Amino acid sequence: MSGAKLWGGETDKAVNNFPVSGEPIPASVAHWLGRIKAAAARANADLGLLDAEMAQRIADAGDRVAAGEFDDQFPIDVFQTGSGTSSNMNANEVIAALAGEGVHPNDHVNMGQSSNDVFPSAVHLAALDGAVNDLLPSMEQLARSLEAKAAAFDDVVKSGRTHLMDAVPVTLGQEFGGYAAQVRQGIARVQDALPRLGQIPLGGTAVGTGLNTHPDFAAKVRGLLHASSGLPVSPPADPFESQAARDGLVELSGALKVVAVSYTKIANDLRLMGSGPRAGLAELFLPELQKGSSIMPGKVNPVIPEVVTQVAAQVIGNDAAITVGGMQGHFELNVFIPVMARNLIQSITLLASASRLLAEKCVDGIEANRAQCERYAELTLSAATALNPHIGYDRAAEIVKTAAASGRSLREVAREAGVEESILDEALDYHTMAKPHG
Repeated sequence: MSGAKLWGGETDKAVNNFPVSGEPIPASVAHWLGRIKAAAARANADLGLLDAEMAQRIADAGDRVAAGEFDDQFPIDVFQTGSGTSSNMNANEVIAALAGEGVHPNDHVNMGQSSNDVFPSAVHLAALDGAVNDLLPSMEQLARSLEAKAAAFDDVVKSGRTHLMDAVPVTLGQEFGGYAAQVRQGIARVQDALPRLGQIPLGGTAVGTGLNTHPDFAAKVRGLLHASSGLPVSPPADPFESQAARDGLVELSGALKVVAVSYTKIANDLRLMGSGPRAGLAELFLPELQKGSSIMPGKVNPVIPEVVTQVAAQVIGNDAAITVGGMQGHFELNVFIPVMARNLIQSITLLASASRLLAEKCVDGIEANRAQCERYAELTLSAATALNPHIGYDRAAEIVKTAAASGRSLREVAREAGVEESILDEALDYHTMAKPHG
């Protein structure tokens, strides 16, 4: 531990009352409780409500909690009272003990506050912090990695696939460009949710009315939090909306679910294109990171895409619980905040890690099997689509049927069917087919 037990009786009661998972609240939420308590003490001193020397001791203690020095002093299970009251009391007790003589957890550390506005504010800001400083930079890294491969593979022609069946040619670069755009769209979706996530209910106290707090308190605290973090902390659209509903958390989780869906598509495509090396598609060479079998010598598996798809499954599951949690805003308070916090912070952390892993340990090291890709481009019978303007759909379909039945190439069968060589040269240019508009 960071030292002697700093918490008090209310924390002990909660520890005894909630022996559920053995998992405490996310450390980042505890850190933001410390930040809020520190800012509140400074604001209350500025407003003449708290002795300046005592306020400084409280603020210093809150800063140390925010820095992560006392994570082990937050032992209460995350599955606790739905307002997070127990964890707010825990923070009050720890900070009071650190601040020293004469500091009361409720009268001084919690001055102008309630669990009902402080705890959800800490959750929103922890999620905002994680999204801005961890998730978005990692997604940007992945997008750049995919864009680099899109440029490198721009001239690698291959068979397209729809319904998992051969389709007209595309380039490998076009596919990777599509993946990069998916990630860019995901970045935009996350960014779109952040302004509303930054609207915190601080100042509403118990029910949103602001009882027992100075009218300038919330604005001062928000200003201090913004100045210290650089995050877009803002007042609520309406104090009763902000107190009773956790729609900002639900919205961000929804954006993360879309990112998880995108990552699943990208990761699955990579492992399918890398399947083989002899009995699969073998269009890509994925980085070989470790042995793939304890019994089959030389086997290598697409471990990073597998990790990414597992992360995506967890994020989608987390979103389901967050959605249910968001529905539990009864009258003036939502009472599922701790589990929403747990799942949302986990989703942010998992997706940030998965983004970095996918970029650094997979995408950056991918190489194209150019010969195999071009072979597939030449084999696809759907290339006959390019003959339609010259000989019509029905005649092209007959050529495809004959080629499929005989195993011969489209060009050979079409030539035999009387299609002029100049038409074949023009229509069956696979690079042009993949980029018909240049």
